[in-house]
Amino acid sequence: MGRRKNGRAISGWVNLDKPLELGSTPAVAIVRRLFNANKAGHAGTLDPLATGILPIALGEATKTVSFMQNAAKRYQVRIAWGAATNTDDLEGQVIASSEQRPTAQQIADALGHFTGVIAQVPPQFSAILKNGQRAYALARAGETVDLAARQVRIDAIELVDASHSDYATLDVACGKGVYIRSLARDLAQFLGTYGHVVSLRRTQVGGFNEKNAIGLEKLRLLGHSAPDLAALDACLLPLTTALDDILALAVDDTQASRIKQGQAISPQHLINPQGKTMDQGQVVYVHCADLPIAICQADANGLRPLRVFNL
Repeated sequence: MGRRKNGRAISGWVNLDKPLELGSTPAVAIVRRLFNANKAGHAGTLDPLATGILPIALGEATKTVSFMQNAAKRYQVRIAWGAATNTDDLEGQVIASSEQRPTAQQIADALGHFTGVIAQVPPQFSAILKNGQRAYALARAGETVDLAARQVRIDAIELVDASHSDYATLDVACGKGVYIRSLARDLAQFLGTYGHVVSLRRTQVGGFNEKNAIGLEKLRLLGHSAPDLAALDACLLPLTTALDDILALAVDDTQASRIKQGQAISPQHLINPQGKTMDQGQVVYVHCADLPIAICQADANGLRPLRVFNL
């Protein structure tokens, strides 16, 4: 018999505005403890030196975390020119320097070279596995970590501020797997100098943004305001917040019951709400009277459940 999880069976998303110097894993632990939730996880790691949007899933919402991996992200980054560090950010040691400073026009003109699908080498101080070990562990041990370039997508970069010759602030919209520290390093090299990140804020992950975010201190205050945690629960975003980009399909009670038992429903449901045939392998969100039922996938036998919600 498996060990019963402690905590409440509460489900939803907390859009945490993560503070500086707090890691993603400790942030999840704090939020889980505040809500007394039985399960918790996060969508998209945020370094301790970064602030901003860290979506944290509670309960059944943890089953939707994987659907946030491809979510669009947006960052605001401040780059210091003239120095390269071994971590590509403020935390590292300076390993090279230059007196060269790019002008605002030079920066703006260079940004087009870093948009679209580009090849990017991750920072040596990253969590990528190399020979079974994390790259940052090898780098901290003094090893030079040779990491292969990866294809990543940067949708847009805007120059927000370059009023001081030593710094520039950029707004970056991108897909998954982009290292903003690598972008700062590579942009500086393109401009004939060195550079590193001095501050980084994530402002969006899919449907999670600064407008619906909440700070840790506010959560703590709400947690102390009512013993039944009702004030905290009111801050939860729906489980479906992570599923905005997935086709939604309504089913009746009988079909919902079949899905909850792990059974496929008939091929007639391969016709989506717009009257078009679903592609084989297409993923849909299934609900019954607005109650989340499951994430399903279309195949030759109909719609088969991938993740069933126990709500």
